[in-house]
Amino acid sequence: MEIREWEYGVPQVSVIGDGYCFPYCKELVVKKKIKGLSNAQFEVFDPCGNVILHVEGGVWNFRMKRVFREPSGFPILTMYGKTITLWHKWRAYINEESPSSERMNDNNNLLFTVKQSHPLQIKKDLNVYLSDHHILSNGNMNNPTKKIGAPDFNVIGSYTSLSFKVYKGHRILAEVKHNFTLESFYKGKERYTIKVYPEVDYAFIIALLVIIDENDTP
Repeated sequence: MEIREWEYGVPQVSVIGDGYCFPYCKELVVKKKIKGLSNAQFEVFDPCGNVILHVEGGVWNFRMKRVFREPSGFPILTMYGKTITLWHKWRAYINEESPSSERMNDNNNLLFTVKQSHPLQIKKDLNVYLSDHHILSNGNMNNPTKKIGAPDFNVIGSYTSLSFKVYKGHRILAEVKHNFTLESFYKGKERYTIKVYPEVDYAFIIALLVIIDENDTP
């Protein structure tokens, strides 16, 4: 049963959309299933067992591609990853399922970029940078506490698993636990449990989970 810790007045952290933010802690379960080479599917469940997000995988123009859909099938986010370099990099675009190369270079569609904090890291640490367009459209252009060039969010991972925490400065936004078993691994099925803190965009947290998971895939 979901425990709702209501908090009002907490600054909202909305990246993909305000509709994915709630004024209480949200407990979610994510199940991953391997479908083939560079092809994985994720399903996100609420505490009642309802599917609230689907994530599909594939390859597009030699990039790893992940499309996020609502249960109705409507795409809300498309991410492309370049993982054949030392610096694993991902770019996330709003809505578009198959943008052209020209559209992909248009920052009006770009939400955020993600890259490793260090090219030869052992821990699964990531830096997340909001696009200039996203910052302007949300009125967050001037942030006196953020240094120039500093990431907007940090993902701090575990040495021994795919578990991690997400931070905005010193504020913790979410905790993700990777429930690993050998049996699930050999069956090509894995499971995550997530605690998303009040007023935090849970779809954004799922996007970071997918990136952490994919970066760890050989």
